[in-house]
Amino acid sequence: MQQSAGDPQRSFSALRIFFTGFAMGAADLIPGVSGGTMAFILGVYEQLLNAIKSFNLQLIQLLFKGRWREALDAVPLRFLIPLGMGLAVAIFSMARLMRYLLEYQTVYLFSFFFGLILASIIAVGAVVRWRAETAIALLVGSVVAYLIIGLVPMDMPNDPLTLFLSSTVAIMAMILPGISGSFILLILGQYAYVLNAVAEFDIITIIPVILGAMVGLLGFARILSWLLKHYHGVTVAVLIGFMVGSLRKIWPWKEVVETMLDRHGDIVPLRENNILPNFASGEFWLAFVIAIVAFFLLSYMDHLQTKKNPILSRWLVH
Repeated sequence: MQQSAGDPQRSFSALRIFFTGFAMGAADLIPGVSGGTMAFILGVYEQLLNAIKSFNLQLIQLLFKGRWREALDAVPLRFLIPLGMGLAVAIFSMARLMRYLLEYQTVYLFSFFFGLILASIIAVGAVVRWRAETAIALLVGSVVAYLIIGLVPMDMPNDPLTLFLSSTVAIMAMILPGISGSFILLILGQYAYVLNAVAEFDIITIIPVILGAMVGLLGFARILSWLLKHYHGVTVAVLIGFMVGSLRKIWPWKEVVETMLDRHGDIVPLRENNILPNFASGEFWLAFVIAIVAFFLLSYMDHLQTKKNPILSRWLVH
């Protein structure tokens, strides 16, 4: 976690980067959970942005001139290859599992991610120098994410151009902690279609999604990197606010208040309200235990990295 506020070039082992990518990929399959959140809380966020920025005009010029060695040296492949492999393995191996958990075990799945994100808010918030401007930034980020999550999903076509544009917008959300790229696809009416395409390895559908993601990622990463360089504290506070606002979406207990028929004739939720659980039920207590385990798992991982986790530093020996 400290890496986000410290040295963006800090190196990690290939195995650790692989599992970071795996965590990002798994998170991105869940509407309401951001892969950017996983990168942020696992300490590779700024390193990821800098790696994306290496794909620039200078790199293209080197490739056209046939200066392959210089082009390869300009790209942090030791970071990107294991990260990309982790992302790909998670997305293609867990699409069916996540589809099952979202449909049949939503409470337990969201409880796990709720605990993770709550712990990350506390851990990242502990390294921010809180002043009036960072407090305002936190509030703005929280409100923006909360309002976005309240948007009603659209029923849009699934043609290649719509998939390309939807993916471009969704990838921008993916690298923002707290705003889920999957949820943006859900709002734009593309989530189920894309998830099924990934699960069934439908290349014709996947190609425009990948192209849109590349365009959005290469452009938006530069904006975020500039903001972190020039307005680090305020930007991190906004990103924490995004995570706070995202808790609205991944609150485990909901009731469907409005449904709709999609173009395929399937009944899908249109509006959901968060509700209090039945505190006497076995489901609540199992979900509570899962959330607590996730909370302390993230806190422990942060403490191993920074030795300054606000929850565990009082009890664990450095």
